[in-house]
Amino acid sequence: MRRTAKAAAAVAGISLALAACGSDSGTTNEPAAQTSAPTANPADIKADLTWWDTSDATNEGPAFKELIAEFNKTYPNVKINYQSVPFGEAQNKFKTAAAAKSGAPDILRAEVAWVPEFASLGYLYELDGTELTADAADFLETPSSSTKYNGKTYGVPQVTDSLALMYNKKLLTDAGISAAPKTWDELKAAAATIKEKTGKNAVYLNPQGYFMLPFIYGEGGDLIDPEAKKITVNAPESVAGVEKEQELLKSPGFAKPPATDAYTGMMNEFKAGNVAMIINGPWEVNNIKSATTFGGLENLGIAPVPSGSKKAGAPVGGHNYVVWSGMPQEKAAGAIAFIKFMSSAESQAKLADKLGLLPTRASAYDKVSNPIISEFKPVMDVAVARAWIPEGGKLFGPLDEAATKALVQGADAQATLDEVANKYKTEVVKDYATQ
Repeated sequence: MRRTAKAAAAVAGISLALAACGSDSGTTNEPAAQTSAPTANPADIKADLTWWDTSDATNEGPAFKELIAEFNKTYPNVKINYQSVPFGEAQNKFKTAAAAKSGAPDILRAEVAWVPEFASLGYLYELDGTELTADAADFLETPSSSTKYNGKTYGVPQVTDSLALMYNKKLLTDAGISAAPKTWDELKAAAATIKEKTGKNAVYLNPQGYFMLPFIYGEGGDLIDPEAKKITVNAPESVAGVEKEQELLKSPGFAKPPATDAYTGMMNEFKAGNVAMIINGPWEVNNIKSATTFGGLENLGIAPVPSGSKKAGAPVGGHNYVVWSGMPQEKAAGAIAFIKFMSSAESQAKLADKLGLLPTRASAYDKVSNPIISEFKPVMDVAVARAWIPEGGKLFGPLDEAATKALVQGADAQATLDEVANKYKTEVVKDYATQ
């Protein structure tokens, strides 16, 4: 990590300008006047910063704490108050604190869909013109797109991801299957074979809205069309995708998911070697690696999600570093130094090697030794960018309810998605047209 610390020290010459997003109407103020350049000595930069980390506290949190320790070797007087905040609570917790102008963290690890929402509410600093956007060309295009709102930049890409088909190589081999299924129909056939040959379930599908998207995308569907300002979640293509998943769940070799905590059940069964294939993302690589019952990463296969009748595609996810607009300007030097260090190519490569998280910098991939990262390249090649609108994060509540109804309870796909479309129209994107 010596190279990382030295690279981070280069931020000693940065500009300290941070321009806050304006009022709740979404307008922006002029950039704040630049302060004098900081001293060349990193030890002279002083700040007391709170960072809310929304990563998995057990599998990922320790690695981020290690990076903080490395950062403090160069910046000993920038104190990072690390707080692990459960991902499911962080979005509303941040909004409540930011609205009250009290209790919000200086820096937040924000899910990509949160950035346009928080920016539209005036809760984030605009980062254009700061050292955090000086090397924007090194960041991958799709992750970078999630940091924008109304043409301005409000975040720095931390990690990117998408859903992949993860499989137990041994179970596929035991069933005589030599390659991962490339279509949903191939997955169906493989599941029946695995069940017959090994007696174990072949596939465990998580019945949540986000995990339903590969089926919707596979038939050419989507949730909304932001350019046309139209709701498409109940269009024929989207309905066909959900119907395809329903068909699979009724087929031999597919586990019947429960209505609650299916994700935990899916991971437990996969790590124990009781199910051959799941659809999940790189954030679980470290979890799988540490499972003594799985067989190590050499037993983990990674492939793009199977395709439907139109294409293969899974949603782009990930997280960004963002800065609360209520953070005092005197903390800017420390905040910029910290984010610069944490998002450097060296830091991203360390996280990729240790946790299997996918870097957002192109240059980081040249520094990674973890072979799992290269296996995710085909996965990201078919990843589908989501709609980066302020309401984007609100699209999944209704979709999660629909997933439970359609995939667990067996409700009619068209009727269920019609309900989602109605909620989108009345509660989420009220100015969008319906089918």
